[in-house]
Amino acid sequence: MHMMIRARWMLALLLGLLLGLLPVLAHAELRAWLDRDRVGLGETVTLNIETDGGGQPDYAPLAADFALSQHASRQLFERRGGRQVSRMLFAVALEPQRAGSLTVPALRVGGERTVPLALSVVAAAAPARARGNVFIEAEVDAPAPYVQQAVGYTLRLYYASQLISGQLDLPPPQGASLQRVGSDVQYNRDIGGRRYTVVERRYLLLPERSGALLLPGARFEGRGVGNLFDDIFNDGQRALSASGPAITLDVRPMPAAAPQPWLPLRGLSMRWVDPPRAARVGDATTVELEIVADGAMAAQLAAPTVDVDQGGQVFAEPVQVDETVRDGRPQLRLLRRFSVLPARDGRLRVVAPTIAWWDVAAGAAREAVVPDLTLDVAPAPGARADATGTAVAARTPGDSDDWIRVPGVQGEVRSWALATVAFALLWLVTLGWALQQRQRATAGAAAAPSAPAGADGDDARPGTPRTLRRALDTGDLGDVAHALCALGTPPAPDLDVLARRIEPGPQRAAIALLQQARWGGGDAAGARAAVRAAFAAGPRWRAPASPEDDALPPLYPQ
Repeated sequence: MHMMIRARWMLALLLGLLLGLLPVLAHAELRAWLDRDRVGLGETVTLNIETDGGGQPDYAPLAADFALSQHASRQLFERRGGRQVSRMLFAVALEPQRAGSLTVPALRVGGERTVPLALSVVAAAAPARARGNVFIEAEVDAPAPYVQQAVGYTLRLYYASQLISGQLDLPPPQGASLQRVGSDVQYNRDIGGRRYTVVERRYLLLPERSGALLLPGARFEGRGVGNLFDDIFNDGQRALSASGPAITLDVRPMPAAAPQPWLPLRGLSMRWVDPPRAARVGDATTVELEIVADGAMAAQLAAPTVDVDQGGQVFAEPVQVDETVRDGRPQLRLLRRFSVLPARDGRLRVVAPTIAWWDVAAGAAREAVVPDLTLDVAPAPGARADATGTAVAARTPGDSDDWIRVPGVQGEVRSWALATVAFALLWLVTLGWALQQRQRATAGAAAAPSAPAGADGDDARPGTPRTLRRALDTGDLGDVAHALCALGTPPAPDLDVLARRIEPGPQRAAIALLQQARWGGGDAAGARAAVRAAFAAGPRWRAPASPEDDALPPLYPQ
């Protein structure tokens, strides 16, 4: 009996330990990346491997194409999900043994494997000769750019001694903006039989005016490990310094024949992403447009828009922006999704914008275009086509022939539908008369003292601040809009009329944010917060109130 109880206790303990390990196993992550995807032959590239599991990387598969050096590892700690988690970061320098397109194979780390990584190896042009223990190189990718053209500016610090400390400074140029991009990249390079460590730093230069542009040389000051003489007679350190070359650019002005707005680039492409070919009346179809620009930043390109024909509608989502740097130049990718709502069946054309730009390499004007996207729109379920080809509601067996034609309305309409419309109009007239009577009664009782809200929930009736607060807490944006409109006496038919009755200020601004969130894709949470804050003390009506405030202006002068 005691053995059975003990066995059950041990089983429960093992299950508890296993359940405690499940969160750790569920969040185990392994990733690998290179600090560069393009290197020169004779240079090194750093392979980084990060894991929050156990085990050491198995570097054996790398020996086929790479020479390994400078192994390093570091343990990192962070809090995740309320508990402290440790991660290990492994780094190793890889020197390719041949030029071409190489693949860093998948490596085993514990019980997992990394993903393969692509690496391009080219025959790098090394400096003509080594220049001491430390020296600086500087280069630009466009010695004669156009004004406002993005220019890649690269600094390389070479040092053969082991550095203890150092500072690399670059004075800003006059007549251009200079912005550092990315992080420093460190690798090794052999020059004249001597091994140098290289620190590469990249900048983005934007000339602001044409003419000669002087880029001052960079300056390095630091300390490194000295030689044997220094070790004996000094503290084992020696001062190191170097000055980089100054570069003069010949900035060309904007050509007279350049398209406007001025957009100097090295390349621009545009395409539909997985374009659909069919749609249906009444159903929204998603289309995606992608724009890739070589040498542009997000501020230089406007968000793209599209147009449709046949009476269709387009609703655009916020644009997705991806900015990277390649070969020292900015690379921009814009992706925008559109919901297209067809109005009728047939063929619907979706037209993308035409973007004019200037090809800085060829010195010529270009246009980025993409063929129109054609959708075959099917009728809505249960619809038929009339003599004009327009889809209308299909008749079912047993329907009577009480269909009539109404001028200005597509398709046929039943006679009872007209009666329904007439009844609705009569009901609206009656409602308007009742609201007018209520307004008069409210104006007559305005001088009387207000009675406190009773226990039966009178304050929860429509048109009270409590109803607005309830809509803000639990309702959708439409409920919030109805609660706001009900605050008026009489209630406003829509938010536009309500805004005209309200005093200019925060309450009008809050109504505008609510409108944008409902129909323009704005911030719903921000709109709720703005309405809650602005109407906390009730609406502030514009004085003096006038019945003509809600009326539309006359069509013709009086």
